[in-house]
Amino acid sequence: MTKDGAFMNQPLPVQIAPGEHCHLDRISTRPPSTDFDKQSADKLIRKNAKIMADLARRLYAQDRHAVLLVLQGMDTSGKDGTIRTIMRGINPQSCQVTSFKVPSAEELDHDFLWRIHRAVPRLGNIGIFNRSHYEDVLIVRVHELVPPDVWQKRYEQINAFEKILTENRTTILKCFLHISKDEQRKRLQARIDNPEENWKFNPQDLKERLRWDEYQAAYQDAVTRCNTEHAPWYIIPSDKKWYRNLVVSHLLRRTLERLDPQFPPANVDFQSLVVE
Repeated sequence: MTKDGAFMNQPLPVQIAPGEHCHLDRISTRPPSTDFDKQSADKLIRKNAKIMADLARRLYAQDRHAVLLVLQGMDTSGKDGTIRTIMRGINPQSCQVTSFKVPSAEELDHDFLWRIHRAVPRLGNIGIFNRSHYEDVLIVRVHELVPPDVWQKRYEQINAFEKILTENRTTILKCFLHISKDEQRKRLQARIDNPEENWKFNPQDLKERLRWDEYQAAYQDAVTRCNTEHAPWYIIPSDKKWYRNLVVSHLLRRTLERLDPQFPPANVDFQSLVVE
């Protein structure tokens, strides 16, 4: 069996059955034993990208389904890098990336899902959320921006929201990029030490790092309480960037292949037409 086939038939990344509790400290942040390395992973990612480019073109032409890739993770877990690596070659016309920052005054005057719903991909498109609606049960919780009785209700509101999306032909792929605290330390230090990486560093990241345990607890609850049949979570070991990219690439390729989009037939018979 080729390495392509071997990987595509491997068990998926760590998944927690709906209703079971997620314990992130029991899940490795490193790749499982595998025949893959950085070089072989890159070859397969490139192959996946070529296949996904064709599938995305068909998805766009068919205009019947949408795909939403949600990427969450601690600072430096690699959300930007994942997007940059796995989406190369895909027509930007059919793909949109939304990065959710601090809400604007207008957004704060609406319910927390208002800005999220506006960014959901239209039919025929692949949408990618770099951070997402889950920030409203993560940073909002850790920094006590709203009372507990407010954010506690949001888990079921998120589940209902995602159910609405899936019932309206949007397939949701949620990936938690799982890194260790020590790996985060190395990546933050690299941003400080390399002048070309300085632009990525924000001193606030060091303050957020002090809340590591609080964030881990918040992520565990989010995965536990919003892990549903219609929108399950995938926990991606992300200490090795090449493995993280390979797994997310595999999951997105598999999602598109399951949708099996096809070019729509012509609504009239063009076969007899001749262009003069």
